[in-house]
Amino acid sequence: MTEIFLTYSLALLLAWPLGRYIAGVFAEGPGPGAKVFMPLENGLYRLMGVNGHQSMHWLHYAKSLLLLHLFLGAMIFLLLMFQGVLPLNPDSAPGMSWDLALHTTVSFLTNTNQQHYSGQAQLSFLAHTLGIVTLQFVTPAAGMAALFAILRALFAGVKKSDQDESGVGNFYRDLTRGLVRVLLPLALISALLLTWQGVPATWQGAAQVQVVDSSVEMQEQQIPLGPVASMVAIKQLGTNGGGWYGPNSSVPLENPTPLSNLIQTLSLVLIPIALVFALGLFSGRQRLTWMVLTVMLGLSVASTSLAVYSELQPNPAMASLSDGPNMEGKEVRFGPYATALWASWTTQTSNGSVNGMHDSLNPLGGLATLMNMFVNATFGGIGVGMIGFLVFTLLAAFLGSLMVGRRPTLFGKAVETREIKILALILLLQPIVILGLTALTFALPGVSGITNPGFHGVSQVLYEYTSAFANNGSGFEGLDDDSVWWNVTCVIALAFGRFLPMLLPLALASSLMQKKSLAASDSNLNVETPIFIVFLMAVMLMFALLSFLPVLVLGPIAEHLTLMQIG
Repeated sequence: MTEIFLTYSLALLLAWPLGRYIAGVFAEGPGPGAKVFMPLENGLYRLMGVNGHQSMHWLHYAKSLLLLHLFLGAMIFLLLMFQGVLPLNPDSAPGMSWDLALHTTVSFLTNTNQQHYSGQAQLSFLAHTLGIVTLQFVTPAAGMAALFAILRALFAGVKKSDQDESGVGNFYRDLTRGLVRVLLPLALISALLLTWQGVPATWQGAAQVQVVDSSVEMQEQQIPLGPVASMVAIKQLGTNGGGWYGPNSSVPLENPTPLSNLIQTLSLVLIPIALVFALGLFSGRQRLTWMVLTVMLGLSVASTSLAVYSELQPNPAMASLSDGPNMEGKEVRFGPYATALWASWTTQTSNGSVNGMHDSLNPLGGLATLMNMFVNATFGGIGVGMIGFLVFTLLAAFLGSLMVGRRPTLFGKAVETREIKILALILLLQPIVILGLTALTFALPGVSGITNPGFHGVSQVLYEYTSAFANNGSGFEGLDDDSVWWNVTCVIALAFGRFLPMLLPLALASSLMQKKSLAASDSNLNVETPIFIVFLMAVMLMFALLSFLPVLVLGPIAEHLTLMQIG
């Protein structure tokens, strides 16, 4: 456990100065590094033909975000459909079918990176670099932009005038600063470190090599190469997750050494934790940072402990072969500790990359990853994780106020009917979409594509839709998911899970911004106390359990009890 403790400590140590830097980037004024970055940013504003300085009403902000995604989505969809006749295709990858191209486009457009194709074999270099990697930069920057628009509405506010009514910031400015000042520099550093560790960084096609064992029939093997390091860097830092190779970071070329594994593991949580430190500085409420960090770390350590405990137990179905840790689906060079930590962190964030096979986790390990995605705010994706946490904070503040007979408030603003209606819509959306699609998949014959009948098959289907809605992207990969049914239904979960949980809180925060601040008094609920921290953790866990406990009983819990009987 020393390795896990040190990794947690290093993540916190690196995230603290990064959080201070990010808070300055999104604050008013030129921000840190202005002399270096502003000429490039102003050039990008002119290239896009937009005003990058005037503050926007929240509806204009949301419209700009959606239009950018719509434009990029159409461009990437056509690129994937016709990549077979486009340049930079040394391995002759054919164009995708319409349903697979649609799913791949929406998956990467929503910062999910759920892959129903097998890595590099079905993408050209052009599709990878211009299409996939572009979205891997833009989508986390958009999530970060939405977060700071919401924080401005909640904490800063903007003076109303005829020229600027109820502004929440400028979307293009926030997007560009997130890209140029945060994601690009971090990805450059990470890509150089990964290249140093042996991750390929080349434009040449697949290499033909002689096999080591001369007794086998196949004397040559084709090893796919490409600009892998640059994609791996942003897939981890941007809470993206889609790998260059099908098995993701369990492939030695994508993750060759213990140091590269450490770099990629830290990258999973670096920016999400940094945003917690940025929250206190940006809002002017330092105690808020410690409240959020305490809750997130508490949930994170509990989840990681369950995952590690699960994978240190033998697989009961293979007890006759081994009584040691569950090594099925794991790289021997990483072992159960590093694999369980990665599995926990990649689902605590909306990353979804893997360095082992989640389908081979013991049932309790699979339960831990599902619970992380149900909560989806332990650290969460870049920007959207903190947005989800603020939604839970509002829910806990509302319930807590009613329990003690106080007027519901949050950060000095009254929470009334309009805000509660929006809050209810945000919270009910998740179980309706996930459970509805899961039930429909089992109700229709021949569409589920499960390869493990019984309780594990339930977990496979539930995991796929949960991963899509949580914008995570990992999966129980025994599922036969490259079909029209899975591609189209996952697109529904992907879109609902990304845009409404990001934009509805913006509408909610803007509604609160219009209200007068209440005078500080004992009647206002203080969310920065130990009692509220415990209550908030209970609310988050109870919401997930009340929504999904029945299907968990039919899936991983029943599978665990069955395997215990076998063992």
